[in-house]
Amino acid sequence: MDLNQFWFVLLGVLLTGYAILDGFDLGVGILHPFARRDEERRIFLNSIGPLWDGNEVWLVTFGGAMFAAFPHAYATVFSGFYLAFVLLLFALISRAVSIEYRGKREAPRWRHFFDYTFFAGSAIASLLFGVGVGNAMSGMAVDADMNYTGGFLSLLRPYPLLVGLFTVATFAMHGAIYLYLKTSGDLQKRIHGWMWRTFGLFLVMYLLTTIYTLITVKNATRNFEQHPWVWIVVLLNVLAIANIPRAIYQGRPFYAFVSSSCSIAAFVFLFGVALYPDLVVSSTDAAYSLNIYNAASSQKTLQIMQIIAIIGMPFVLTYTAIIYWTFRGKVELGRFSY
Repeated sequence: MDLNQFWFVLLGVLLTGYAILDGFDLGVGILHPFARRDEERRIFLNSIGPLWDGNEVWLVTFGGAMFAAFPHAYATVFSGFYLAFVLLLFALISRAVSIEYRGKREAPRWRHFFDYTFFAGSAIASLLFGVGVGNAMSGMAVDADMNYTGGFLSLLRPYPLLVGLFTVATFAMHGAIYLYLKTSGDLQKRIHGWMWRTFGLFLVMYLLTTIYTLITVKNATRNFEQHPWVWIVVLLNVLAIANIPRAIYQGRPFYAFVSSSCSIAAFVFLFGVALYPDLVVSSTDAAYSLNIYNAASSQKTLQIMQIIAIIGMPFVLTYTAIIYWTFRGKVELGRFSY
């Protein structure tokens, strides 16, 4: 594995970590309006309260790594998705503000306002992440100078929107399973039904997105011929998805959460396989596509950054493990709760 491939794989690892960890707290936000009472909404917020900001570190690290390793791709993507990134930033900020400010006043209107901004920020962020993946798969209008020549509305084609809705459904299911692990009593019993309904929605969207991808995205399976072992990941992904309802039925929510996490990891892996070696596929001309070689920094830069990554990643993983271990168990509302 050369340095360019190393950084492509590392970006995949960072994206996987973000999708799994921030995926469930985005899912909690999507499900937030379905809570019946103020106490239940507070339980939802406190289930992710100690974790959500640490989860987003994976996204920040992904952006920094892409900027350092593949600056040309970074520039093209951020210029092409400029308005979308502004909306994404606004959605993520609105989630943070809602979590921190909702409990500052007991006025019902105050709390209802932040309830819906928390939901809207979570849903919009999830949708935009999926739209970005859909555009990466189907291609963007990139010219020979690595400039995006399309407009914002051209990013909202049917396929990217379908992937966006699939992402929302996936995170909602992931969040429902997580909430079941963190709650108890009557609320947990209701969430048990949510797990089944969100899984049903996820399964429908998964089948539709898979069929649409195989029909419309020509390069989706181009690397499967050269690397047939990738079909093993496809099989494992199907088994992980099938194990989610099995684990729910058997009353093993932790195994359902692990299976959901494995499914998300498989989706990111297959997304990377479909793109490789490209980072930005040009729908104008395949020769204009940005790949891990023509969009990369110098080898010296990649080498220095590799050393930093090898030193820094254990700290990130250790911090994440400590935080999740410290705040394990059911949510209990206390004096300092949201």
